[in-house]
Amino acid sequence: MCDFISRNKQLFEELDSFVDTLETKEGSLIQVLHHAQGIFGYLPQEVQLYIAKKLDVAPSKVYGVVSFYSYFTTEPIGKYKISVCLGTVCFVKGADKILAEFEKELGIKSGETTKDLKFSLEGLRCVGACGLAPVVVINGKVYGKVKPESVCEILSHYKNLELNC
Repeated sequence: MCDFISRNKQLFEELDSFVDTLETKEGSLIQVLHHAQGIFGYLPQEVQLYIAKKLDVAPSKVYGVVSFYSYFTTEPIGKYKISVCLGTVCFVKGADKILAEFEKELGIKSGETTKDLKFSLEGLRCVGACGLAPVVVINGKVYGKVKPESVCEILSHYKNLELNC
């Protein structure tokens, strides 16, 4: 744990600064977890234990909250989170083929993240945009009427963003 903290000292200092601004630590666990995930990108065990100590709560309580809410993740996620809608309308219109194409192009399966932490891929049940089916959402940007042959072009856009950074 100490190694993780020392490698991420600046991030932990940022978390400390946030916690120090709270009027009271009592009842602020979700708020602190939310902020910590924003800083670290995910909530590994080391961060959870650190928060438990900082807020003087049991580590099991921290883990219970993290594992209960689907918003929180204990695994690193990519800079670009790709969500393929697999709801009924999208599925009927070929969303499974779109997901398969993303998996092929990225070399990962749904629920995984690329080794370079650039892309995470997931299937969702429904995004509520049935009129645009099949739908892909990347970091909140909605792509409608996606075809498997569009996947390469969509990914190229995000890869080019990385080159221009």
